[in-house]
Amino acid sequence: MKVRTWLVIVTVIAVLERACLFIFYRPVSYNDTAGYRRSAEAIMNGWKLYDGTRLPGYPLFLMIAGLDERAYLAQLILGVGTTILVFYIGWRISGKGWFAAAAALAHTLNLQQLFFEADLISESLATFFVVLALAAAASLFTAHDGTPPWKILSLALWGGLAGAGTALVRPLFIFLPLAAAIFTLFFWRVRPGVRWGAALVTGLVSLALIGAWVNFLHQRFGRWGLDTMTGYHLVQHTGAFFEFVPDQYAAIRDTYIQYRDERIAQTGAPGNTIWDAIPALEQVSGLGFYDLSDVLVKISLQLIREHPGLYLRSAWQGWLWFWKSPVYWSAGNISNPLAASLVGKLLLVERGGLVLANLSFLMGTLALLWQKFRKTFRMDVFLWFVTASIWLTSILQTLPDHGDNPRFSVPIQSMVVFIVLWWVVRSVNGISEARKRI
Repeated sequence: MKVRTWLVIVTVIAVLERACLFIFYRPVSYNDTAGYRRSAEAIMNGWKLYDGTRLPGYPLFLMIAGLDERAYLAQLILGVGTTILVFYIGWRISGKGWFAAAAALAHTLNLQQLFFEADLISESLATFFVVLALAAAASLFTAHDGTPPWKILSLALWGGLAGAGTALVRPLFIFLPLAAAIFTLFFWRVRPGVRWGAALVTGLVSLALIGAWVNFLHQRFGRWGLDTMTGYHLVQHTGAFFEFVPDQYAAIRDTYIQYRDERIAQTGAPGNTIWDAIPALEQVSGLGFYDLSDVLVKISLQLIREHPGLYLRSAWQGWLWFWKSPVYWSAGNISNPLAASLVGKLLLVERGGLVLANLSFLMGTLALLWQKFRKTFRMDVFLWFVTASIWLTSILQTLPDHGDNPRFSVPIQSMVVFIVLWWVVRSVNGISEARKRI
């Protein structure tokens, strides 16, 4: 079939699937939703009450979309757009309509991704921007010396804007435009002038946008960073060994430990203790929200320096959690109990498949150490860029935070499946070619 026919089939499936979801499943709010809504209202009112706890990407999206139902519909529309972008990436890299369709369907039939489009949290928007940035990279890295300079620079501009947009939705992806610029400069095999021009456009555009946001926060709150909660994130790691906090901060230490022990008694784990403890910590310390965060940064860095093994153990656990492939959904939002039960069973199967894909990705990247596998997999600069981006995401997400690490993998999950699908197809083709030579 023609590429256009494959695209139509994939798009129709994506639209029908989301139409059914919109009819039979209601949007779901989570603990984070209220914070995003509060930031959206503050932005709408001229930023006067903006507190810096949320990056502007998703609040701006909510402000534009409006009420929950409209935001839900907007996320479903973006979901269709993400499917089309995945198709485009598959086509640019393989030149085959069927492979592009397989990659796109692997995304759109993934119920993990689908149900996140009904959740009023930032994962679906982050996924869209990640895939948008990677689509720009696919276009750029498949261009050649004969491509008009204006087109090259347009693709680089696209990549810079999309990369910066990704970082302003989820700070975890601040590395993405920088990594794109580095791969463009050092690994893209075109004329040096073309490489330099494209790398500079990608890097400078993203730096300008992200830098403008960082400067805004500094001017507003007197702190450098992408948000105002660095200390609260670090405590997600160091809270596990808060007993070692010096007596200088005894009130903070003892209050946090009290909340941590209560959290363990209720849930069996200390994760996310800090969000319940903040009011009490402010009271016993006499510090405001931002000053308390600064003090927690100081305490946490001291604990990490003095007990690096405990920190690394926590970071290692967060890295392992990253690969757990979570699915956030609410069975109660499906009115038919039988349908809810069937969806639950299907989700178990799909989640098992995603975990298998993650394991295959990890083993496959180890296999790339051998030239034989690199030749079999036919890794070009784009595939190396995606593989490196997945690894960087998995490492960087666990260094500053140890809470919702499984959720941090969602925006990059479809690219994990994309890479594994490519390796499987290349391996099958390699076996077939080897048999023909016998």
